[in-house]
Amino acid sequence: MSDLGTADPLLRVLRDGQPRTRAELIELSGLARSTVTGRIEALLASGLVVPSGEAASTGGRPPARFRFNPTARLVLAADVGATHLSVALTDLTGAILDRSTTPLAIAEGPDVVLDAVAAAGQALLRTAGRSVAELAGTGVGLPGPVEHSTGRPNHPPIMPGWDSYDVVGRLSETLPGPVLVDNDVNIMALGEHATAYPDVEHLLFVKVATGIGAGVISGGRLHRGARGAAGDIGHIQAPGHTEVCRCGNTGCLEAMASAAALATKLGVETSQDIVDLVRAGNTEATTAVRQAGREIGTVLAAAVSLLNPSVIVVGGSLAQAGDSLLAGLRETIYARSLPLATTHLHVVPSHTGPDAALLGAATLVLTHVLA
Repeated sequence: MSDLGTADPLLRVLRDGQPRTRAELIELSGLARSTVTGRIEALLASGLVVPSGEAASTGGRPPARFRFNPTARLVLAADVGATHLSVALTDLTGAILDRSTTPLAIAEGPDVVLDAVAAAGQALLRTAGRSVAELAGTGVGLPGPVEHSTGRPNHPPIMPGWDSYDVVGRLSETLPGPVLVDNDVNIMALGEHATAYPDVEHLLFVKVATGIGAGVISGGRLHRGARGAAGDIGHIQAPGHTEVCRCGNTGCLEAMASAAALATKLGVETSQDIVDLVRAGNTEATTAVRQAGREIGTVLAAAVSLLNPSVIVVGGSLAQAGDSLLAGLRETIYARSLPLATTHLHVVPSHTGPDAALLGAATLVLTHVLA
């Protein structure tokens, strides 16, 4: 099941878009008739449910039907990366209606970045002809550990000035509705799970970009850990390496296998530069990306033994390099993990691609507001 399993029982039934009668809603939700009648009235008043004509009569007055209204409210989703800001408006099914992406360094600090989030969201609302009052909530992904209960970054290694900053309070000054904040890889895992693998109970989403991290879905639910640091595989020490990492430790996986590390090695600037070299058939870049896959695979092999996922999804900017990264990952994972854990394990590219984080940020909000 997905995290939306906690949502209102009637909305869970109606969110598939099919109009239903009261009798059908009683049968499918398992709720009592009086409860269904009361919930329908409340949902009609909120605009989340609207009348949808009448069903065929089997004698007597035709029963009324009701359907979910996905445009009753909008969700603002923000993916704050190390070097970019992507913001989207979605409807209440999580479908992206409009978006914008701009270069923006997380090192500019929380005031600059969060003001940019609010401004970008307000611009999208104006373009859509909708008001800020129509927001159901805002979801934000940040490139570092986050204490999800408070939305405050927790000693993020690449976010100077962000530690313990009140992200929720700052955005709530201009954006109505709840503001929910999480680590960017966690929300990418949520987005991929909700969109492409809703029935998969055990999934790892691995982001390979400026940094490296993983989102852990276990038992159908996202696991954040005690302080929001679960899945921080980029700072696990890779065997045989002593490179200095920006976190202050040495030998971290991120220090030799991230896009930032490969860009330095190849003498280029960005992840996209690496991807372009690989796509152009550059041997040095292709070899470097495949070796990065092997290094990441060594750490993931331990995660496979510990968590036993059935799917490992690989996303992030460097994943656009295609088969080179995946080949290296698969090579090491299958060689180092026991057959019991890998017989039915699939290591696949992300289906949601660059939209994973935006879809996950929307899912974060929808899980909350539709409960």
